[in-house]
Amino acid sequence: MDLSLTETQQLLKSGVEDFITHESPREAIIELVQTDEGYSRDTWSKAAEIGWLGMVIPEEYGGTGSSLTDTAVVYEALGYGPVPGPFFSSGVLAAHTLLALGDPPQRSEYLPKIASGESVVALAITEPDWAWGVDGIQLKIERRGNSYGLNGTKLFVYDAFTADYLITAVRTGDNPTDIGFLMVDTSLPGVSIRRIEGFLTTECEVTFDNVDIPGDALLGGSSSALSGFEAALRHSTPILCAFKVGGSQAVYDMSVEYSRERVQFGQLIGRFQHVQNHIVQLVNHLDSARWTTYEALWKIDAHRPDQEISVHLAKAVTSEGFVQATNYAHEVHAGVGVMREYGLALFTQLSRSLYHSLGDPKYHRRKLADLVTDYDPALRSDSSNGTGP
Repeated sequence: MDLSLTETQQLLKSGVEDFITHESPREAIIELVQTDEGYSRDTWSKAAEIGWLGMVIPEEYGGTGSSLTDTAVVYEALGYGPVPGPFFSSGVLAAHTLLALGDPPQRSEYLPKIASGESVVALAITEPDWAWGVDGIQLKIERRGNSYGLNGTKLFVYDAFTADYLITAVRTGDNPTDIGFLMVDTSLPGVSIRRIEGFLTTECEVTFDNVDIPGDALLGGSSSALSGFEAALRHSTPILCAFKVGGSQAVYDMSVEYSRERVQFGQLIGRFQHVQNHIVQLVNHLDSARWTTYEALWKIDAHRPDQEISVHLAKAVTSEGFVQATNYAHEVHAGVGVMREYGLALFTQLSRSLYHSLGDPKYHRRKLADLVTDYDPALRSDSSNGTGP
C-alpha cells in the first residue's frame, strides 16, 4: 500500500494551490464569507471551466471521471484556503447521489448542470430532532395523483442558501428502509430557506409549506433508496475528509510560522517547550487525519472489500482531528488567533461546522465497531465466551 502522491497528482496539487493563491487569497476569503452570497461566483465559474466541479462525474455526463484520490487532492487544496462555496455539496455529494439513485433521464438532466456550475445542488437530510441515520428521517411525502406534497422542516442543511435544487430525504412508508429522495426545486412556492447565524453560517433551515412536487422528482422512482444512498456516502465522505485535512494543514503552517516570528520575553515563542508541545499535538492530529483519509481513498479506488471500515475510521479521525488542530493552533497564537482579520478563526468555525456533517465521530465509531465485529464474531459482546471489546 503506497499512499504517497504520484507525480501527476503532485502537479495537480501544485496547480490547484497556484490557482487558489491568485484567485482566492485568504485576505479575500475573510471578507467574502461575511457577504450574503458567501462565495465568489467568478471563482466558481473558473473552477467549473477547469473541471473541478465534475471530477466524480463520468465523461458521458460532462465530467472528467477522475479517481477519488485525484479528486481528494483538489479538495485538500480547497480546504487549505479554505475556499468557500458549495464545491463538496454539489460537485461531490449531490453528484454521487444522482449517480447512485438517479435514472438515466435524471442523470442526463442534472449532472451536466452540476459539472458546468450552471446549477448548485445540495442535500437536505437532517431534521429538527437531529440524528444522523435512518431514524432521523421523519419527513413524510403525501401522494397527490401525479405529484407529491411536502410539509415539514430540514435543519443543518449545508449550502442550501446557494442551491437551485435540494435532494431531500423523505420517508415513503412505515418500514425503516422506506426512504426516498426527491429533487426539489428551491424556487417552488412554499420552499423557504433561512441561514443559521454564528458558527453554522453555511448551514440552513429549510421549511416546506404545502409544497407540490412533480411525480418524476423521486430519484430513480424508488421509494426504498437507502442502500444506494449509503454507497454515495461511502464515496463522498473521504473527499470531505480530505477537505478537513487541508484545513488542518493550514492551521499547522500558520502555527509554525507564528512561532518563528512572535517574540515574547526576549525570545521566539517557538523555543518554549509548551508551545512546542502544542505543535507536536497538532502534527499528530494532522498526520492521523491525512493517512486514514488517503488509506480510505486508496481502498475505494482499488475496490478493496474492507473499504467501508476505512471510510468510517477516516471520518471519525478527521472530524475530531480538525477540531483539535484548531484548538492547539489557538494555544500557540493566543489572543491574535481570535481576530477575524488574522484568519485562524475561519478554520475554527469550519471545524465545528463540519464536525457533524455526514455523521459525527461517535456515529462513525459505532458503525466501525459493528463492521469490525462482523469481520470477527469473537469480538461480539454476545459471543459464546460472554466477553466484549
